[in-house]
Amino acid sequence: KRVGFHMYVYNGIKEAQIVLDLDHRDQLIGANIEVVDSQTIQGYRYSTAWAEKQKIHFYIKLSSPIKESIYRKDSLVIGFKFGELKNPLLLKVGISSVSIENAKENLNHEIPHWNFNETLLETRISWDRELNKIQVETKDETRKEIFYTSLYHSLLNPNLFSDVNGDYLGTDFKIHNSKERQYTVFSLWDTFRATHPLFTIIQRQKTQEFLKTFLRQYKDGGQLPVWELAANYTGCMIGYHAIPVITDAYVKGITDFDKELALEAMINSANQDHLGLEQYKKNGFISSSDEPESVSKTLEYAYDDWCIAKFAELIGEDSISSIFYERAQNY
Repeated sequence: KRVGFHMYVYNGIKEAQIVLDLDHRDQLIGANIEVVDSQTIQGYRYSTAWAEKQKIHFYIKLSSPIKESIYRKDSLVIGFKFGELKNPLLLKVGISSVSIENAKENLNHEIPHWNFNETLLETRISWDRELNKIQVETKDETRKEIFYTSLYHSLLNPNLFSDVNGDYLGTDFKIHNSKERQYTVFSLWDTFRATHPLFTIIQRQKTQEFLKTFLRQYKDGGQLPVWELAANYTGCMIGYHAIPVITDAYVKGITDFDKELALEAMINSANQDHLGLEQYKKNGFISSSDEPESVSKTLEYAYDDWCIAKFAELIGEDSISSIFYERAQNY
């Protein structure tokens, strides 16, 4: 879950090589590669894009010793030569948002062996278990392939974000520890309508873990996620759609979380003054002269307010429920 296992096959090649390129993709704000010994590489990569600070620490073990390392001076790209290899080159990569030491611990805990086929089989069994939760019966193999490919894609996110020792990078960018799993990549505007309701059917345990992650993100960073990525509040997309995810799960019997804290976090989201909320609360709508995407924001805030009202009603907070049922009429 936190470790990658690679296999590189060099049939008849005199010089087996791989390249580690930390310069690829988004803009670097900090990076380092350290060759610890002939079969160990470690380092980190911090980058910025729409998530202002993404932090990845890595620890890599190789099955064959490095014969030569070649640095490219103008960027963080390094090539490794292994000579002629009779067997495939195996490579294990542990990652962590917290530290190199945690990346190493993740690797040693999850894949302590060098049996690539064993890990491949474990992975296939794991995916079979998830995809078999929905059985499609049809003679049309193409339609079946499309369905299961789509289901596979739906299950790729959110991603596990805590290490095997419970450490995780909080939304305050401090290190926290929890016995419960922490997740990241909550693109909630994209997922609150259909993906999360699907999860309440086929991923009930994970849904509960997602809700508890939301509440830790609120406690750590001061707000429920809107579009959270690698502990960053990206400020992308509209509405406050962690709220319908919580309410939907609660209505469907996924209730093992702090309800009072959840309601507090919901109200905190609704009482902000950014992104047109000040005008929405004052006027009951957002004017196009006040804020871009004014109609969409008005509608989505009203829907989310209805979800607050429903949740408050279900947990016996009738006075709060009345306030938000009235606000929900802003649609």
